[in-house]
Amino acid sequence: MATNDGKFVCYYRASTGRQGRSGLGLDAQRAAVATYLNGGAWQIVDEFTEVESGKNSDRPALDKALAAARLHRASLVVSKIDRLTRSVAFLSRLLEAGVDVRFADLPQIEGATGRFLLQQMVAVAELEAGMISARTKAALAAAKKRGKKLGGNRGVKPTAKMRALSTAAIQKRADVRAADVAPTVKALQAAGKTSLRAIANGLNEQGIPTARGGGTWSAVQVARVLERL
Repeated sequence: MATNDGKFVCYYRASTGRQGRSGLGLDAQRAAVATYLNGGAWQIVDEFTEVESGKNSDRPALDKALAAARLHRASLVVSKIDRLTRSVAFLSRLLEAGVDVRFADLPQIEGATGRFLLQQMVAVAELEAGMISARTKAALAAAKKRGKKLGGNRGVKPTAKMRALSTAAIQKRADVRAADVAPTVKALQAAGKTSLRAIANGLNEQGIPTARGGGTWSAVQVARVLERL
């Protein structure tokens, strides 16, 4: 096994509070990191331990470890690749951290190759998430076709606060969509298409989707967008 030189920041994680208190799993991670470093002119400049679920992307200890690695221009070393989870959002965040990440169970994965591996993991995770979503939608469509009732409040009566939050969310989406369409609408107006119908036709000709993602633009829809600009 090749030796490793340079500075390293170690990150350890236990999945439960009990594991963290007992040290179960942590000792094995430290041993794996020590085996990975395997002599050489290396230096551990800092160590961080986190006791948290792998599904939780909010990890303060990892944030500190990444900050320390950037500060010392060190590599972040982790015992196993699953210690950094397979969450799409989390892996994307890791890629943007600007830190060289090493995995003790994959000693050949480092530098540019390591970054490429993480990028592929993100792509695979995104593909898997998309396939799960597609299967779920297909299953719901099949259930609906069989006459099964979907949705409904399922015994939960919406409160005034819940309705207000729902309305606010809808309004926010509408505002964002209007802002997205605004440059195209202004360009059409500058080109002489000033009536609501002319703007709607222009949006349809350019293939701009409506807020619902389907159908065609109408004068009424254009008017609603203009009210938000």
